[in-house]
Amino acid sequence: MDWKSLFFSAEGRIGRQAFWIGWLVLLGVQVVAGWIPLIGHALALVALFAWVCLCTKRLHDMGRSGWWQAPAIALGPVLVVASALWIGFGAAVAALTGGEPELAALAGVGVLLVSVAVAFILVIAFTLWVGITEGQAGENRYGEPPLTAVVV
Repeated sequence: MDWKSLFFSAEGRIGRQAFWIGWLVLLGVQVVAGWIPLIGHALALVALFAWVCLCTKRLHDMGRSGWWQAPAIALGPVLVVASALWIGFGAAVAALTGGEPELAALAGVGVLLVSVAVAFILVIAFTLWVGITEGQAGENRYGEPPLTAVVV
């Protein structure tokens, strides 16, 4: 398997070693992307696509569909957006009822921090599950097991 197919194709299967090598490369890309103002955002979107392809192939090796990663990808942003709406809703209700909008907003920030922590833990748990679980021995509906453990 080459680097291009590792990061930009969701077809086939990869082993645990190739997954962790790809994970480390994508971590490095995300760190670099964080330092580049405008191009970094585009680079982060490319890295997200590569992450989906990498996890899909790893899930295929486990005999599962790539859609198993959808909750881990979607739940984090949903929690953060819901928490942000909660902050605004709580402050609006407090302002309309004569309460303390600052206290409502402060409580909302607490909810937002908890939501971000839950999303982070979910992504870490999913990554560990995908990266540690053994693949199926032999052929499955996604193809032959990976022959080489190392990406060339």
